[in-house]
Amino acid sequence: MDDLADALARRLAERTAVVGVIGLGYVGLPLALAAVRAGFCVIGLDINPDRVARINAGEPVISHLDTDGMRAALATGRFRASADMGELGRCDAILICVPTPLTPQREPDLSYIRATAADIARTLRPGQLVVLESTTWPGTTEEVVKPILEATGLRSGREIFLAFSPEREDPGNRTHTLSTVPKVVGGDGSRARDLADALYGAIVARTVPVSSTATAEAVKLTENIFRAVNIALVNELKVVYDAMGIDVWEVIEAAASKPFGYMPFWPGPGLGGHCIPIDPFYLTWKAREFDVATRFIELAGEVNRGMPRYVVERLAQALDRRRGRPLGGARILLIGVAYKRDLDDMRESPALKLIALLEERGASIAYHDPLVPEIPPSRAHPGLAGRRSVALTAEALRACDAALVVTDHDGIDYALIAAEAPLVVDTRNALARHGLAGEHIVKA
Repeated sequence: MDDLADALARRLAERTAVVGVIGLGYVGLPLALAAVRAGFCVIGLDINPDRVARINAGEPVISHLDTDGMRAALATGRFRASADMGELGRCDAILICVPTPLTPQREPDLSYIRATAADIARTLRPGQLVVLESTTWPGTTEEVVKPILEATGLRSGREIFLAFSPEREDPGNRTHTLSTVPKVVGGDGSRARDLADALYGAIVARTVPVSSTATAEAVKLTENIFRAVNIALVNELKVVYDAMGIDVWEVIEAAASKPFGYMPFWPGPGLGGHCIPIDPFYLTWKAREFDVATRFIELAGEVNRGMPRYVVERLAQALDRRRGRPLGGARILLIGVAYKRDLDDMRESPALKLIALLEERGASIAYHDPLVPEIPPSRAHPGLAGRRSVALTAEALRACDAALVVTDHDGIDYALIAAEAPLVVDTRNALARHGLAGEHIVKA
């Protein structure tokens, strides 16, 4: 109804609308704080009561997040966290920022989205705007979320308004922040799109309205598939050029000097994070419904998933040739286990796969990561939970047979590693970037 849409539009314009953000993780919490800075009253909702308590106490919950900014938001009186989903009835706009992992069979797991939609439906009322931000396959908003909400008897586009706006969070990026990155917005109808556009237009510098929720969902997948495919390309080039005795990092650095027609991507030990290793498979899964093959995307996934095994083989080769010993029984010190430089984020980190593969080969593994004092539980590697970081000392380095650089945090003493480790296998070109070289340093 136009009256409901107009009334919500006025509240959004006047900043009197209450915004609810479900899922206070790497996407939801920064979004909630940005909405507070825009002048809205915000209720952050999360099923983890410990996280809720820490947020309300102003304690750090995400390493790269500005904790002072979170405390400032709390001090306004316009932000608080809650584990009570019943509070959703108080919200005029509800933003869904929950995980969308893969099953062990690499199929989409929408259980968090379905459970969240059911929570919203329990208190759903006319005039509410519901926006899904979680990355998913094109059609999820209309085919999964909409039926759950409409089962209440309220109709999308009439009594309630439904939209999709993909998160574009890049954890740790200080240049491109949530408020400066344009926000893509698609709605289930023009009124929903316009309402979502008005909400995000108050929070970010620029919005990009598109024709439908499915289009907005496809935008996010396209962005991440682009990255996954290009990372797979340079990972494959790394293997080819290594066989030729060519340094792939030097090649990419030189190619990046071309001011047009080229964009640098960098190889590594495997993909990590929530997006790049997972999101492409949401499209390959959905494409099967239309009897369409996604060979390019699946090949990229195959190449990227094979990188940890390639690194293990390079390490085994280096131990044999330079140390005269097998991988079995070798003492390996992993340097960095987070999936990304200068973050404590362990989601889908290739370090976990590397540890598992190395231990299968009989190696003894320790790790050092100044940002990850203890490995958290994970679905794929539950047995690694609870392992603790060791201090990076000359003694620890001399005691290992090889140091394996997996994550190139800025705060790590690479000069000490180069000086004391008998063998260094570097998957990130970290030592070369610090001007460190030697016969005992091998790139992988």
